[in-house]
Amino acid sequence: MDVPATPHARAPRNHVADVVLIVVSAALGYIAATNLERPFGWPAWTEPVELVLGLCACLALWWRLTHPVVVAIVLLVAGTFLSSVSVAPLFALYAVALLCSLRVTIVFCVLNLISVVGPLLLRPEFHASPLLLLSAHVVGVIAATALGLVVRSRRALVRSLRERARAAETEAALRASQAEHEAREELAREMHDVLGHRLSLLSIQAGALGYNAAMSSEETARVVEEIRRNSRAALQDLREVLHVLRSPQEDVPLPGIADVPALVREAGPVGASITLADDDGLTSADSAVPAVLGRTLYRFVQEGLTNVRTHAAVADAEVTFSGREGIGIHAEIRNAGTGAPVPDSTTGAGSGLGGLAERAALVGGEVAHGPTDDGGWRLTMRLPWLS
Repeated sequence: MDVPATPHARAPRNHVADVVLIVVSAALGYIAATNLERPFGWPAWTEPVELVLGLCACLALWWRLTHPVVVAIVLLVAGTFLSSVSVAPLFALYAVALLCSLRVTIVFCVLNLISVVGPLLLRPEFHASPLLLLSAHVVGVIAATALGLVVRSRRALVRSLRERARAAETEAALRASQAEHEAREELAREMHDVLGHRLSLLSIQAGALGYNAAMSSEETARVVEEIRRNSRAALQDLREVLHVLRSPQEDVPLPGIADVPALVREAGPVGASITLADDDGLTSADSAVPAVLGRTLYRFVQEGLTNVRTHAAVADAEVTFSGREGIGIHAEIRNAGTGAPVPDSTTGAGSGLGGLAERAALVGGEVAHGPTDDGGWRLTMRLPWLS
């Protein structure tokens, strides 16, 4: 199987390596050429010619990283016939193993192993110890090939790790962006739930104060005090929401299902009553309802009563809880009378219902709403309560 070649970007330090390899190759080639007898029948002038040709062949190492195959072929042919080119082919083979495919590397490795036949035939003086020459040549070829493959594998591993690091950084950035978006959505839901509930109370109370001009001074003072109290409560709720968003969740107490009775008591609009039916005791102080489900149910009641005050201010309403562990929880807010229906969240006006549906979906529940037979409106939530 071929391993794709890897482009090599020349760095400044590679020029130093090129010069070093050329000098080493030329020096070893000079030593080999001057210490060996010329082949039988070769004239004396062939020795300097061989040295010049060997030096020129060694200079080809300068391009070993940009044209590894061409340089390897040139040095392979030169090394077969010139003793002054003895080490340079191994450096070229290393470059082929480093930069070319596995198939090309194997071909050049085999050709370099076969090239030892040339010196054995052209230099009879080697015949005294052909095994030594063959062993040294085979070891050099295999070592150059193996070193090139190992370095290439290491570089590929480093590149892979860098790519993984970049991918991890990109993924972390996407997660951070998603977390920021979710935090904004959570802030919007909390603001809507808390401020919508309080401001609807203020609107109803202020409207009653302006509509009934015949109220006594005591009744007027009571309504004004209620408005003042709910205004302070709205500011306090806003501070709590911001504190929850800035602090670890476990450091700040959050409303739960045990706070629903108090929410129902304070939410009664002027001219109507709101009752709580909880036969299963889900809203008791010692309720076993999980905290995340309790908080979702609290926000359900808060949003539902806000809608009742907004769209059916003079209608009576009933909040009903039922369920147990292993079966699930069913919550319903029903207002009787002829109040206008709560708008669908898709129209843009009922954005609170959209946020409520998102809250329910986070814990595996669902929200439904629609008109009742008596002209009122019903808002229901079903949540799973696993045993």
